[in-house]
Amino acid sequence: MSLLLPDAGLLFWMLLAFGVVFVVLYKYGFPIITSMIDARKQYIDEALQGAKEANAKLAHIEEECNALIDDARKKQMEILREATVAREQMMKEAREKADAETEKIIAAAKKEIEQQRIDALNAVREEAAKVAVAVAGKILRSELSSSQKQKEYIERLVDEVNDELGTTDNK
Repeated sequence: MSLLLPDAGLLFWMLLAFGVVFVVLYKYGFPIITSMIDARKQYIDEALQGAKEANAKLAHIEEECNALIDDARKKQMEILREATVAREQMMKEAREKADAETEKIIAAAKKEIEQQRIDALNAVREEAAKVAVAVAGKILRSELSSSQKQKEYIERLVDEVNDELGTTDNK
């Protein structure tokens, strides 16, 4: 007998044991294994379907998120535009107020200057009148120091007044 070639009896019993094990496995083992494989396949298919649905939902959520971001940016730009318009309006109103105040201040200053000029002119006139009266008084005192000179001066004034009135006095 050789080591590499089995005997016919051994071969028969090995085939018979293999057949019994195969029949027992075929009847009881393979259905359980195939049902487990089918269940695993079904679980994997469901998981893949869930992943596809999750990807679809994620894509939809991503689109909504982008739409919300776009809306937020549009609102932000609108708010910035409104703020810019409001700022410019406020600056324009402030400029107009400042211009009006400036004009009021200038007008008041002009009135004040004009009033001071009038007051100064009146003061100068008063002083001039006082000086003229004082000078005239001194001149008249020196001119009219005697009663003869006073009479002559009065007659001359009366003649001038009569000439101006158009009447002559016959003496």
